[in-house]
Amino acid sequence: MNNSVSQDSNQGPPPPAAWLNRYAELGRAFFTELPAQGMAKPVWVARSMALADQLGWPADWWQRADWQALEVLSGNAVWPGMRTLATVYSGHQFGSWAGQLGDGRALLLGEVDTTAGPMELQLKGAGLTPYSRMGDGRAVLRSSIREFLCSEAIAALGIPTTRALALTASALPVRRESLETAAVVTRVAPSFIRFGHFEHFAHTGQHAELRQLADFFISHHAPECLAAANPYAALLERVVRQTAELMADWQAVGFCHGVMNTDNMSMLGLTLDYGPFGFMDGFDPGHVCNHSDHQGRYAYAAQPNIGFWNLHALAQALLPLMDEVDKDGAPLLAALDVYKIAFPAALMQRMRAKLGLLTEQDADRALIDDWLKLMAGVRADFTLSFRRLSSLTQGDDPAKLRDLFIDQAALAQWLQRYRDRLNAEQSEDGPRSLRMRAVNPAVVLRNHLAEGAIRAAQAGDFSETERLLAVLQKPFIEPERASDAALPPDWAQTLEVSCSS
Repeated sequence: MNNSVSQDSNQGPPPPAAWLNRYAELGRAFFTELPAQGMAKPVWVARSMALADQLGWPADWWQRADWQALEVLSGNAVWPGMRTLATVYSGHQFGSWAGQLGDGRALLLGEVDTTAGPMELQLKGAGLTPYSRMGDGRAVLRSSIREFLCSEAIAALGIPTTRALALTASALPVRRESLETAAVVTRVAPSFIRFGHFEHFAHTGQHAELRQLADFFISHHAPECLAAANPYAALLERVVRQTAELMADWQAVGFCHGVMNTDNMSMLGLTLDYGPFGFMDGFDPGHVCNHSDHQGRYAYAAQPNIGFWNLHALAQALLPLMDEVDKDGAPLLAALDVYKIAFPAALMQRMRAKLGLLTEQDADRALIDDWLKLMAGVRADFTLSFRRLSSLTQGDDPAKLRDLFIDQAALAQWLQRYRDRLNAEQSEDGPRSLRMRAVNPAVVLRNHLAEGAIRAAQAGDFSETERLLAVLQKPFIEPERASDAALPPDWAQTLEVSCSS
């Protein structure tokens, strides 16, 4: 990989100069302004050129001498106009009120204007802030590779998420369970405002600041709410709908977040804060991807209800903004009730698409539920089961699908019901297969794939991270390397991820 700086690429536009600092305009109650703590002798690990293109940056942005991108995105320098801020928030962690939290190892750099609107850039792992509590403000290479790859993988799956622009690393030692090395991820999103930002000002009695934050968010990110009779209830309903859609997206691809605390929930319905996440291999509704989640609070099957629980916490935080006539919170409760309809509808829409169904029938729910029960009964691989089902024809069962199921009789019975359902809407094999392959990925970021990239990177070879990024950016296409889309090796069962990153 070429990590050198191009000496003849000084011509062209200067570094991104149109920086916006709208969050900084809120005032000192909302953040602490402080410089990043950089890393000595940083090196590039990976870059998302697709995201850089969406930002409107030139293809050689990372090589331009006048940009000094490696230094800036490692916390060693700033571009003109940048203000580095750590924001304050609070939240519920594992169901209990945790009090003040905040950006303990993240710094907001400001916003860069793009054709899609302003995008915030944030460094994760750039050193201590006033909100680091007992932490060191650093991120390690291991978890940073996982976040970088999964941010871009989730985006390629069409699921709302924060993005990852770049990953840099150095030999700076960082202590976790063992001694590791430091890294910095550059994250990108329209906004990193979380449920916990609102909880902070509600629980500390700073109601003027709470209203200021809500008005700021509505003005910049949800202007349609201004026309509503109660803009704050309209804001909650907007977040409810987006969260319901996000939960359905996660469930449909077998994704487990791992730490669905309220401080990790995005006000824009984005997948936020990639810690001990995991895509399921063998389907287990009770799967817990976070080794630190001893009670299984954030198991796969629990995620939709936890999303609803977190929305209740957000509604409680917004309650002080209700007018006197609404002081009982009725508009907020009505907004919450939307989830009970929006989530099941969103999930059914995705599951019908995964089965290639074009019409709706009352028996579809039972057909889908029984398919999932069949998969769960034998721990059939989640991703491969749907992908191989995409090859089913009216006259033959794909052999590779049968290989995933021990109970062949039960599979045959369900497949007959499925065929009858397809016949009822006169489904054609070819078009249906294409539709299904467009929503059932061939490749997801399985733990063992990430582990392979991590081990190579820890040995100084970043090429596997770059290779895997390219594969994950095209998840619906069969990869050149068959092992990227194969069943995980036996050793993958021993991998564990926790909150220690």
